[in-house]
Amino acid sequence: MDTTANRRKIHRVVFSHGIDVQIFAIDGTWRRPCAMLDVSETGVRLAFKSSLAGLNMKEFFLVLSSTGVAFRRCELSWINGEQIGASFLRDGGTTRRRRPAGAAGSEPAAEAAGA
Repeated sequence: MDTTANRRKIHRVVFSHGIDVQIFAIDGTWRRPCAMLDVSETGVRLAFKSSLAGLNMKEFFLVLSSTGVAFRRCELSWINGEQIGASFLRDGGTTRRRRPAGAAGSEPAAEAAGA
């Protein structure tokens, strides 16, 4: 039984085979392909086949589309072997907090490029 999943209060969407995505350094110096294993309103769990050693991963962009139009700015939460967890950041660099359903000012799940 996965006790981490049982402690979560926010609904997560789990992908049985993972969804191909990429992460990019904030400064554009590196990128890594990965699989999105699950996602919620506030964060994501990713799996990697290539090494993450030596990368500055405090903050990065999660790119959800091949053209880069859909992306999220993330903050690393944890690393466990080939998997990481990250929280989505707001424009000001703060971690997203869950808002009640229908709250005014809710943000869309993906942001447009050019921000």
